[in-house]
Amino acid sequence: MFHKILIANRGEIACRVIRTARALGYRTVAVYSAADALAPHVAQADEAVCIGEPPAAESYLRIDALLDAARRTGADAVHPGYGFLSERAEFAQACLDAGLAFIGPPPAAITAMGDKALAKRRMLEAGVPCAPGYLGDDQSDATLLAQARSLGLPLLVKAVAGGGGRGMRLVHDFAALPEALAGARREAASAFGDGTLMLERLIEGGRHIEVQVFADAHGHCIHLGERDCTAQRRRQKVIEEAPSPIVDADMRERIGTDAVAAARAVGYRGAGTVEFIVDAQGRHYFLEMNTRLQVEHPVTECITGLDLVEWQLRVAAGEPLPLDQDELRLSGHAIEVRLYAEDPAAGFVPQTGRVLHWRPQAALDGRCPGAATTGGVRIDAGIVEGSEIGPHYDAMVAKVIAHGRDRDDAIRRLRATLADAPLVGVGSNTAFLRALLDHPRFRAASLHTGLIDEWATTGEPLLQRREPEPGLWALAAAMITLRHGRGLRPASVADGELVLQMAGQERALAVHTEGPRVRVRAASGEGAAHEVHLIAHDDHLVRYEIDGVRRRRVALWSSPPGAHGSEVERLHLVDDDGHAWTCAERSPYPALLRADDPRRACAAVAGTVVAVSVQVGQSVSAGQPLVCVEAMKMEMWQHAGADARVIAVHVQPRQAVDAGALLVELEIGQA
Repeated sequence: MFHKILIANRGEIACRVIRTARALGYRTVAVYSAADALAPHVAQADEAVCIGEPPAAESYLRIDALLDAARRTGADAVHPGYGFLSERAEFAQACLDAGLAFIGPPPAAITAMGDKALAKRRMLEAGVPCAPGYLGDDQSDATLLAQARSLGLPLLVKAVAGGGGRGMRLVHDFAALPEALAGARREAASAFGDGTLMLERLIEGGRHIEVQVFADAHGHCIHLGERDCTAQRRRQKVIEEAPSPIVDADMRERIGTDAVAAARAVGYRGAGTVEFIVDAQGRHYFLEMNTRLQVEHPVTECITGLDLVEWQLRVAAGEPLPLDQDELRLSGHAIEVRLYAEDPAAGFVPQTGRVLHWRPQAALDGRCPGAATTGGVRIDAGIVEGSEIGPHYDAMVAKVIAHGRDRDDAIRRLRATLADAPLVGVGSNTAFLRALLDHPRFRAASLHTGLIDEWATTGEPLLQRREPEPGLWALAAAMITLRHGRGLRPASVADGELVLQMAGQERALAVHTEGPRVRVRAASGEGAAHEVHLIAHDDHLVRYEIDGVRRRRVALWSSPPGAHGSEVERLHLVDDDGHAWTCAERSPYPALLRADDPRRACAAVAGTVVAVSVQVGQSVSAGQPLVCVEAMKMEMWQHAGADARVIAVHVQPRQAVDAGALLVELEIGQA
C-alpha cells in the first residue's frame, strides 16, 4: 500500500495525475525546475520540491533529485507521467531499490520494450508481425549505409531508445542518409543518453494505429480498443481519435490480440500502448510499445467511461483489473487535438512567450471520462494566464478532447471548443487544427502518416500564412481610435488616418468618429467602408456592432517587452477560428536589425545551441547550414542567406540563446 505519490513530471500530465490521485484520497507531491516555480502543477499538489535548473538534464532527468524529493516529503510511490524518465528502466529500478512503489511496468519490461531493436526481436519471437528493418549491434556508418541499401527507400532512421519522434529521421534519398544518421544520433544522445540507431523500411501510405493494453500482477491482460494517430507532422502526433474510423470489429480483434500478446511477451504490468503501422491492404505491423500512459489516453477514457490513471494506481497497489475483456464496452467517438505553441506556416517552429489569455473553462460544457457523459468536452492543460512558455520543454501546452455520439458529432464539438478557448500571447496551431478537422482528407479518414509533411512542400493552403479578415482591421482601427488614457492615440484625435500593422502587413486607414461609432475605410478611398459601434469592452471581451451585425470577440491590450515608453501597446484580437492576431499602430522607432538581413544569422527561437558548423574566415554558399539551435524537442538550422565569408561566430555548443540572438555575422559576396 502507498499513501503519498510523487509525480516525476510537469505540465498537463502532472495536473492530470494529481486530479485522479486526490479524488482517490492520495496525497501528492509535485517536482519542478526553477522555470516552473509558478506552474499549475506546483500549485495543485499538496507539496512541491524544486529539483534543479530549467534544462531537463539538470532537473526532471535527475534521478537523484527525484528520489531525494520523495525522501524529504515522505512520498512512498512515484508516478512517472510520460516523457522524461517514464521509460527509463534504471529510474524504475532506483525507485524500487529506495522502497518506493513505481506506478508503471516492471524494469525488465521497460528494458525489453525501451530498446526498440530488442523489442522487435521479442515480438518476432512472439509471432507479432513486424516491418522489415536492421536491428544489429554494428553501428558503424558503413554497416548502416549497406543495410539501408538492402532495405530500400523510403527508410526510417530511429533511435533504439527514442520516443515522441526524437532521434528519428525519414530518408528518401541515399545522399541524405549520412546527415540523417548524424542528426538522429546527436538528438537521441541528447534526449535519451543513448545514440544507438536502428533502420526500418517505411510502410508508405500507412496509418498509425495503437492499442491500449492493461495488465495486472494476477496474470490478467486485456486491451481497451484502438486509437488512430495517423495525423502527424515530422513523426509527432497532432490529432488522435478512438475508435479508428478504418478499424472494424474483426480487425479490432486481430490487432487487439497481437497487442495483448506483445504485452504478455515481456511480462507487462500496468498501462501500456502497442503501436502498429497499417498498410493500404489493412495489414498491421508492430512499431513499438510505449511502456507508460500516452498523451492521447483521454480518448480511450471517453469511449470506455474509465479513468486510466485510477486503473494505474489500483494495479500498482496490487489490485486485479476491474474488467475482463468481454466486459469492455465502447461508446461513441472521441477526438483529441494537441495544442502546440508553434507556427504551422513557418514549418511548425516552436513559439515562446507569456500567456496573456487562456480561459478554457468558458468552452467546457461537460466532462470526460464518465459513463454518463455523452457529447462532453474536456481540456487538459498545464498552463494558466501569466504562464511563461520557454524553450526548455515540449511545445505542447494543452489537449482539447471532444466526445460525441459519432465522429461527425465529435468533430463539430471539437471545432467549436477550439474557437471558444483561444490561446493569446504565444503563437499556436489553433487555426491549423480547425482547418485540419475540416479538411476533406481528414473527414474521409484517408490520411497517412506523411501527408501533412507532404503538404508542407506542395503549397497546401492549410499550411499557408493566413490573412486577417477586413472586419478585424476595422475593429482594430475603431478600438485604437477610441483608446483613452495610456492609449496608442490621444483621446482628442477623432478623425484622421491610422497606419496599422498586423500579420506582417501594413494598412493606412481613414477613420471618422461620432461618439462610440467609428467609420473605417482604406485611406486611399478604395474598398468598402465599415461602420463599427463599440458597445462594451471589459474582462478580455469586446462587444460591438459592425455593419449592422452585433458580435463579440476576445480582445485585450498588452505592452511588448522592451517597449519604448508607455505609449507603445499591442491589441490582441481573436478571430472566428480561435486564431489570435496582434495589431498596433506603426511604431516611430525603426527596427535596428531586419530579420531577413543576409549578413546576420539569428536564432529563430530561444533555445540551446547544439552544433556550430562554421568558423571565422570560412567561405560559405547560400543555403549552407551554419548553426543548429534546439528548442522544444526540435532542431532548427540557421542557413547562410547568400554566398559570403564568416566574419564572426558569437555562440558555441551547449550555449543558451534568446530568440533573435545574433549567431553568425557574414560578409556578403566574399565566398
